[in-house]
Amino acid sequence: MLTIIVCGDNIFNRFSVSENATEEFFMCTAITYKTEDFYFGRNLDYEAGYGESVVVVPRNFPFGDEKEHYAMIGTAHVLNDYPLFYDAVNEKGLCAAGLNFVGNAFYGKETEGKKNIAQYEFIARLLGSCADIAEARDFLSDINITDTPFCEGLPSAQLHWMIADKNGCIVVESMRDGVHVYDDPVGVLTNNPPFPIQLFSLNDYMALSPKSPENRFSPDLGLKTYSRGMGAMGLPGDLSSRSRFIRAAFVRENSLSGKSEKESVSQFFHILGSVEQQRGCCEVRDGEFEITLYSCCFNADKGIYYYKTYENGSITAVDMRREDLDGKEIVSFPMKNETQIFFEN
Repeated sequence: MLTIIVCGDNIFNRFSVSENATEEFFMCTAITYKTEDFYFGRNLDYEAGYGESVVVVPRNFPFGDEKEHYAMIGTAHVLNDYPLFYDAVNEKGLCAAGLNFVGNAFYGKETEGKKNIAQYEFIARLLGSCADIAEARDFLSDINITDTPFCEGLPSAQLHWMIADKNGCIVVESMRDGVHVYDDPVGVLTNNPPFPIQLFSLNDYMALSPKSPENRFSPDLGLKTYSRGMGAMGLPGDLSSRSRFIRAAFVRENSLSGKSEKESVSQFFHILGSVEQQRGCCEVRDGEFEITLYSCCFNADKGIYYYKTYENGSITAVDMRREDLDGKEIVSFPMKNETQIFFEN
Protein backbone atom coordinates (compact mmCIF):
# COMPACT_ATOMS: atom_id res chain seq x y z
CA MET A 1 0.00 0.00 0.00
CA LEU A 2 1.28 3.44 -0.90
CA THR A 3 0.33 6.33 1.35
CA ILE A 4 1.09 9.84 0.15
CA ILE A 5 0.74 12.78 2.51
CA VAL A 6 1.45 16.42 1.74
CA CYS A 7 1.13 18.72 4.75
CA GLY A 8 -0.05 22.26 4.16
CA ASP A 9 0.81 24.47 1.22
CA ASN A 10 4.52 24.91 1.90
CA ILE A 11 5.79 22.73 -0.92
CA PHE A 12 3.48 24.41 -3.42
CA ASN A 13 4.65 27.82 -2.28
CA ARG A 14 8.26 26.77 -2.84
CA PHE A 15 7.62 25.67 -6.42
CA SER A 16 8.70 28.19 -9.06
CA VAL A 17 9.43 28.23 -12.77
CA SER A 18 12.08 30.19 -14.63
CA GLU A 19 10.79 32.91 -16.95
CA ASN A 20 12.65 31.38 -19.90
CA ALA A 21 11.80 27.83 -18.90
CA THR A 22 11.48 26.47 -22.44
CA GLU A 23 15.03 27.62 -23.17
CA GLU A 24 16.58 26.21 -20.01
CA PHE A 25 14.76 22.96 -19.32
CA PHE A 26 16.10 19.68 -20.50
CA MET A 27 14.30 16.60 -19.44
CA CYS A 28 15.31 13.28 -17.92
CA THR A 29 13.73 10.23 -16.31
CA ALA A 30 15.45 7.96 -13.76
CA ILE A 31 14.13 4.63 -12.47
CA THR A 32 15.05 1.64 -10.33
CA TYR A 33 14.19 -2.01 -10.98
CA LYS A 34 14.83 -5.26 -9.15
CA THR A 35 14.80 -8.93 -10.15
CA GLU A 36 17.63 -11.19 -8.96
CA ASP A 37 19.88 -8.11 -9.03
CA PHE A 38 19.26 -4.41 -8.49
CA TYR A 39 19.16 -2.09 -11.51
CA PHE A 40 19.26 1.69 -11.80
CA GLY A 41 19.36 4.00 -14.78
CA ARG A 42 17.94 6.89 -16.72
CA ASN A 43 17.10 8.63 -19.96
CA LEU A 44 18.97 11.85 -20.64
CA ASP A 45 16.92 14.10 -22.90
CA TYR A 46 18.39 17.17 -24.56
CA GLU A 47 18.86 18.63 -28.04
CA ALA A 48 22.64 18.14 -28.16
CA GLY A 49 25.27 16.10 -26.34
CA TYR A 50 28.50 17.22 -24.69
CA GLY A 51 30.74 14.35 -25.67
CA GLU A 52 29.51 11.95 -23.00
CA SER A 53 31.64 8.93 -22.15
CA VAL A 54 31.34 5.88 -19.95
CA VAL A 55 33.97 6.48 -17.27
CA VAL A 56 35.51 4.11 -14.74
CA VAL A 57 37.09 5.87 -11.76
CA PRO A 58 39.46 3.63 -9.74
CA ARG A 59 39.88 3.86 -5.98
CA ASN A 60 43.08 5.89 -6.08
CA PHE A 61 42.12 8.55 -8.60
CA PRO A 62 42.46 11.89 -6.76
CA PHE A 63 39.15 13.67 -6.24
CA GLY A 64 40.53 16.91 -4.81
CA ASP A 65 41.85 16.16 -1.34
CA GLU A 66 40.36 12.66 -1.34
CA LYS A 67 43.06 10.26 -2.48
CA GLU A 68 41.17 7.03 -1.68
CA HIS A 69 37.50 6.30 -2.24
CA TYR A 70 35.18 3.67 -3.64
CA ALA A 71 35.58 2.91 -7.34
CA MET A 72 32.69 3.91 -9.59
CA ILE A 73 31.41 3.79 -13.16
CA GLY A 74 28.98 6.10 -14.92
CA THR A 75 28.24 8.65 -17.60
CA ALA A 76 30.42 11.72 -17.46
CA HIS A 77 31.81 14.63 -19.39
CA VAL A 78 35.55 14.57 -18.74
CA LEU A 79 37.02 18.07 -18.47
CA ASN A 80 40.63 18.72 -17.46
CA ASP A 81 40.91 15.00 -16.61
CA TYR A 82 38.04 15.32 -14.12
CA PRO A 83 34.81 13.33 -14.64
CA LEU A 84 31.70 15.49 -14.26
CA PHE A 85 29.22 12.70 -13.60
CA TYR A 86 25.63 12.69 -14.85
CA ASP A 87 24.95 9.32 -13.22
CA ALA A 88 27.04 6.57 -11.64
CA VAL A 89 27.20 3.49 -9.41
CA ASN A 90 30.01 2.64 -7.01
CA GLU A 91 31.59 -0.73 -6.34
CA LYS A 92 29.30 -1.26 -3.32
CA GLY A 93 26.10 -0.89 -5.35
CA LEU A 94 25.06 2.65 -4.41
CA CYS A 95 23.72 4.64 -7.38
CA ALA A 96 23.05 8.31 -8.07
CA ALA A 97 21.77 10.42 -10.97
CA GLY A 98 21.36 14.17 -11.37
CA LEU A 99 18.26 15.41 -13.22
CA ASN A 100 17.38 18.93 -14.31
CA PHE A 101 15.54 21.05 -11.73
CA VAL A 102 15.63 24.54 -13.25
CA GLY A 103 13.93 27.33 -11.35
CA ASN A 104 13.81 25.39 -8.09
CA ALA A 105 17.38 24.25 -7.44
CA PHE A 106 19.32 26.65 -5.26
CA TYR A 107 22.90 26.41 -4.03
CA GLY A 108 24.42 28.70 -1.43
CA LYS A 109 27.88 29.78 -0.39
CA GLU A 110 30.15 27.78 1.87
CA THR A 111 28.87 27.69 5.44
CA GLU A 112 30.98 27.07 8.53
CA GLY A 113 30.01 23.92 10.39
CA LYS A 114 28.49 22.29 7.32
CA LYS A 115 29.78 19.68 4.88
CA ASN A 116 30.30 22.02 1.93
CA ILE A 117 30.18 20.22 -1.42
CA ALA A 118 30.01 21.90 -4.81
CA GLN A 119 27.20 20.85 -7.11
CA TYR A 120 29.59 19.49 -9.76
CA GLU A 121 31.28 17.10 -7.30
CA PHE A 122 28.14 15.90 -5.51
CA ILE A 123 27.84 12.48 -7.18
CA ALA A 124 31.56 11.72 -6.99
CA ARG A 125 31.87 12.71 -3.32
CA LEU A 126 28.70 10.85 -2.33
CA LEU A 127 29.56 7.60 -4.11
CA GLY A 128 33.19 7.85 -3.12
CA SER A 129 32.29 7.98 0.58
CA CYS A 130 29.09 5.94 1.04
CA ALA A 131 28.62 2.19 0.74
CA ASP A 132 24.81 2.09 0.96
CA ILE A 133 21.67 4.17 1.29
CA ALA A 134 21.95 4.33 5.10
CA GLU A 135 25.42 5.86 4.86
CA ALA A 136 24.12 8.22 2.16
CA ARG A 137 21.46 9.51 4.57
CA ASP A 138 24.14 10.19 7.18
CA PHE A 139 26.31 11.88 4.56
CA LEU A 140 23.42 14.20 3.66
CA SER A 141 22.48 15.09 7.23
CA ASP A 142 24.77 18.14 7.42
CA ILE A 143 25.39 18.86 3.75
CA ASN A 144 25.48 22.29 2.14
CA ILE A 145 25.50 22.13 -1.67
CA THR A 146 27.36 25.18 -2.93
CA ASP A 147 27.33 27.11 -6.20
CA THR A 148 31.11 26.89 -6.59
CA PRO A 149 31.69 26.42 -10.35
CA PHE A 150 34.03 23.80 -11.74
CA CYS A 151 35.75 26.48 -13.77
CA GLU A 152 35.12 29.94 -15.17
CA GLY A 153 32.46 29.84 -17.86
CA LEU A 154 30.89 26.62 -16.55
CA PRO A 155 28.15 27.58 -14.05
CA SER A 156 26.55 25.09 -11.68
CA ALA A 157 23.81 23.00 -13.26
CA GLN A 158 20.39 23.25 -11.58
CA LEU A 159 19.71 19.66 -10.54
CA HIS A 160 18.06 17.39 -8.06
CA TRP A 161 19.21 13.82 -7.46
CA MET A 162 17.88 10.30 -7.11
CA ILE A 163 20.04 8.03 -4.93
CA ALA A 164 19.33 4.33 -4.49
CA ASP A 165 20.60 0.87 -3.67
CA LYS A 166 18.85 -2.49 -3.33
CA ASN A 167 17.44 -1.46 0.06
CA GLY A 168 15.98 1.96 -0.64
CA CYS A 169 15.60 5.06 -2.79
CA ILE A 170 15.68 8.77 -1.89
CA VAL A 171 15.47 12.12 -3.67
CA VAL A 172 17.63 15.11 -2.73
CA GLU A 173 16.50 18.65 -3.56
CA SER A 174 18.53 21.71 -2.62
CA MET A 175 16.16 24.71 -2.60
CA ARG A 176 16.11 28.20 -1.14
CA ASP A 177 14.69 26.92 2.15
CA GLY A 178 17.32 24.21 2.55
CA VAL A 179 18.26 20.70 1.49
CA HIS A 180 15.34 18.25 1.45
CA VAL A 181 15.71 14.47 1.50
CA TYR A 182 12.61 12.50 0.55
CA ASP A 183 11.87 8.78 0.50
CA ASP A 184 11.00 7.68 -3.04
CA PRO A 185 8.64 4.69 -2.78
CA VAL A 186 8.04 4.48 -6.54
CA GLY A 187 11.69 4.48 -7.65
CA VAL A 188 11.11 7.18 -10.30
CA LEU A 189 12.27 10.77 -10.71
CA THR A 190 11.86 13.27 -13.53
CA ASN A 191 12.20 17.07 -13.31
CA ASN A 192 9.79 19.78 -12.15
CA PRO A 193 7.71 20.22 -10.05
CA PRO A 194 9.38 19.31 -6.72
CA PHE A 195 9.22 15.65 -5.80
CA PRO A 196 6.40 15.78 -3.20
CA ILE A 197 4.08 17.34 -5.79
CA GLN A 198 4.99 14.70 -8.35
CA LEU A 199 4.36 11.93 -5.84
CA PHE A 200 1.04 13.41 -4.76
CA SER A 201 -0.14 13.57 -8.39
CA LEU A 202 -0.28 9.76 -8.50
CA ASN A 203 -3.48 10.00 -6.46
CA ASP A 204 -5.23 11.24 -9.61
CA TYR A 205 -4.45 7.94 -11.36
CA MET A 206 -5.15 5.35 -8.66
CA ALA A 207 -7.96 3.81 -10.75
CA LEU A 208 -5.64 2.85 -13.61
CA SER A 209 -4.96 -0.84 -14.04
CA PRO A 210 -3.39 -3.24 -16.54
CA LYS A 211 -6.61 -5.25 -16.33
CA SER A 212 -9.68 -4.66 -18.48
CA PRO A 213 -12.15 -2.29 -16.79
CA GLU A 214 -15.62 -3.16 -15.57
CA ASN A 215 -18.67 -1.09 -16.36
CA ARG A 216 -19.15 1.13 -13.32
CA PHE A 217 -20.56 4.03 -15.30
CA SER A 218 -24.16 2.79 -15.18
CA PRO A 219 -25.72 -0.66 -14.70
CA ASP A 220 -28.49 0.45 -17.07
CA LEU A 221 -26.11 0.88 -20.01
CA GLY A 222 -24.59 -2.04 -21.84
CA LEU A 223 -21.10 -0.58 -21.94
CA LYS A 224 -18.36 -2.92 -23.09
CA THR A 225 -14.63 -2.83 -23.65
CA TYR A 226 -13.74 -2.62 -27.34
CA SER A 227 -9.96 -2.78 -27.07
CA ARG A 228 -7.19 -4.22 -24.98
CA GLY A 229 -5.45 -1.79 -22.63
CA MET A 230 -8.55 0.21 -21.67
CA GLY A 231 -7.80 -0.23 -17.98
CA ALA A 232 -5.05 2.36 -18.37
CA MET A 233 -7.07 4.91 -20.31
CA GLY A 234 -6.09 8.36 -19.07
CA LEU A 235 -2.45 7.45 -18.53
CA PRO A 236 -0.47 10.49 -19.70
CA GLY A 237 1.45 10.18 -22.93
CA ASP A 238 2.89 13.66 -23.45
CA LEU A 239 6.54 14.52 -22.82
CA SER A 240 6.18 16.91 -19.87
CA SER A 241 8.10 15.98 -16.74
CA ARG A 242 4.95 15.44 -14.66
CA SER A 243 3.42 13.17 -17.28
CA ARG A 244 6.64 11.19 -17.69
CA PHE A 245 6.77 10.69 -13.92
CA ILE A 246 3.25 9.25 -13.86
CA ARG A 247 3.74 7.09 -16.94
CA ALA A 248 7.11 5.73 -15.83
CA ALA A 249 5.72 4.98 -12.35
CA PHE A 250 2.78 3.05 -13.82
CA VAL A 251 4.93 1.08 -16.26
CA ARG A 252 7.56 0.28 -13.63
CA GLU A 253 4.99 -0.77 -11.01
CA ASN A 254 3.30 -3.18 -13.43
CA SER A 255 6.39 -4.36 -15.28
CA LEU A 256 7.18 -8.09 -15.34
CA SER A 257 10.24 -9.85 -16.66
CA GLY A 258 12.29 -12.99 -16.27
CA LYS A 259 15.07 -13.05 -13.69
CA SER A 260 18.05 -13.55 -15.98
CA GLU A 261 20.48 -10.74 -16.71
CA LYS A 262 19.44 -10.42 -20.34
CA GLU A 263 15.74 -10.44 -19.53
CA SER A 264 16.16 -7.91 -16.72
CA VAL A 265 18.25 -5.50 -18.77
CA SER A 266 15.92 -5.80 -21.74
CA GLN A 267 12.89 -5.04 -19.58
CA PHE A 268 14.66 -2.09 -17.96
CA PHE A 269 15.21 -0.47 -21.35
CA HIS A 270 11.58 -1.15 -22.27
CA ILE A 271 10.47 0.77 -19.16
CA LEU A 272 12.69 3.71 -20.11
CA GLY A 273 11.40 3.40 -23.67
CA SER A 274 7.89 4.21 -22.48
CA VAL A 275 9.01 7.81 -21.84
CA GLU A 276 11.75 8.32 -24.42
CA GLN A 277 11.66 11.29 -26.79
CA GLN A 278 11.70 11.11 -30.58
CA ARG A 279 13.18 13.89 -32.70
CA GLY A 280 10.48 16.26 -33.89
CA CYS A 281 8.04 15.86 -30.98
CA CYS A 282 9.47 18.41 -28.53
CA GLU A 283 10.60 21.67 -30.13
CA VAL A 284 12.81 23.77 -27.85
CA ARG A 285 13.45 26.54 -30.37
CA ASP A 286 13.03 26.96 -34.14
CA GLY A 287 14.35 23.86 -35.84
CA GLU A 288 15.80 22.32 -32.65
CA PHE A 289 14.21 19.36 -30.92
CA GLU A 290 14.86 17.52 -27.70
CA ILE A 291 15.60 13.80 -28.03
CA THR A 292 16.66 11.00 -25.70
CA LEU A 293 20.42 11.28 -26.18
CA TYR A 294 21.11 8.09 -24.27
CA SER A 295 19.45 5.55 -22.01
CA CYS A 296 21.52 3.66 -19.46
CA CYS A 297 21.08 0.77 -17.07
CA PHE A 298 23.42 -0.15 -14.22
CA ASN A 299 23.53 -3.62 -12.74
CA ALA A 300 24.43 -2.21 -9.33
CA ASP A 301 25.35 -5.60 -7.88
CA LYS A 302 27.81 -6.50 -10.63
CA GLY A 303 29.10 -3.04 -11.58
CA ILE A 304 28.07 -3.34 -15.23
CA TYR A 305 26.95 -0.29 -17.20
CA TYR A 306 24.66 -0.85 -20.22
CA TYR A 307 23.62 1.91 -22.59
CA LYS A 308 21.89 2.77 -25.86
CA THR A 309 22.02 6.08 -27.74
CA TYR A 310 19.52 7.81 -29.98
CA GLU A 311 21.24 6.66 -33.16
CA ASN A 312 22.52 3.34 -31.83
CA GLY A 313 19.71 1.17 -30.47
CA SER A 314 22.01 -1.77 -29.78
CA ILE A 315 22.99 -2.36 -26.16
CA THR A 316 26.65 -1.70 -25.34
CA ALA A 317 28.15 -2.75 -21.99
CA VAL A 318 31.17 -1.79 -19.87
CA ASP A 319 32.12 -3.92 -16.83
CA MET A 320 33.99 -1.88 -14.22
CA ARG A 321 35.45 -5.01 -12.65
CA ARG A 322 37.41 -5.76 -15.81
CA GLU A 323 39.47 -2.64 -15.10
CA ASP A 324 42.19 -2.09 -12.48
CA LEU A 325 40.13 -0.66 -9.63
CA ASP A 326 43.25 0.03 -7.58
CA GLY A 327 44.66 2.30 -10.28
CA LYS A 328 45.12 6.07 -10.28
CA GLU A 329 43.89 6.97 -13.79
CA ILE A 330 40.33 7.12 -15.07
CA VAL A 331 39.36 4.88 -17.99
CA SER A 332 37.06 6.48 -20.53
CA PHE A 333 34.93 4.83 -23.24
CA PRO A 334 33.34 7.26 -25.71
CA MET A 335 29.73 6.34 -26.39
CA LYS A 336 29.09 4.45 -29.62
CA ASN A 337 26.59 6.62 -31.48
CA GLU A 338 26.64 5.11 -34.97
CA THR A 339 23.62 3.04 -35.97
CA GLN A 340 24.38 -0.69 -36.08
CA ILE A 341 22.32 -2.95 -38.32
CA PHE A 342 22.88 -6.70 -38.33
CA PHE A 343 22.05 -8.59 -41.53
CA GLU A 344 21.23 -12.29 -41.29
CA ASN A 345 21.77 -13.11 -44.96
